[in-house]
Amino acid sequence: MRSASTEQPSSERPVRHTPPTEVAPTTPLAALSRVPWADMQDSTGSAAAIPLLLNSIAWGDADTARAALEDLRKRICQYGFVTEQATAAVVPFLWELARLPHVTCRARIIQLLRAIADARQWESTATAYPKLLNRRENPVVWERKARQAVRARRDDLDRLLAEEDTEIARATTELARALAD
Repeated sequence: MRSASTEQPSSERPVRHTPPTEVAPTTPLAALSRVPWADMQDSTGSAAAIPLLLNSIAWGDADTARAALEDLRKRICQYGFVTEQATAAVVPFLWELARLPHVTCRARIIQLLRAIADARQWESTATAYPKLLNRRENPVVWERKARQAVRARRDDLDRLLAEEDTEIARATTELARALAD
């Protein structure tokens, strides 16, 4: 049998140690679960595997991250085409990964962002074949939304341009040029 505490409640507030407001304790890719991936399509069908690929890029060793990024590229922007509706949803996570110092393939991620920013193949095709715009699943809209998603985070360029890694700085310069158009 336990006895009740005889201590009187203190009128003093407990000291709570909180991190400074500038440092937000966040987990990389925390918002992944908020995206309905299973309801979206990538070039293979359901985009349900995308969170696993993004996590492999974030936490995998160099070979694992590179392979996951290559698989992701095929699913969202293959041969310079924005392949499906999931591309725009992936873009904010690519920006997040590009900024994380522990991610091993950051320059390649930035190059993928540039490829998405440059993608205009469906728009070009629709110019020659306007009936493409009448389809229920409109790839021109996917392409535009993906480009807009890349442009929406262009404020992150300054931080990436300041990187000491020359490969990252070079890729970021190319992305900045693509976004300047």
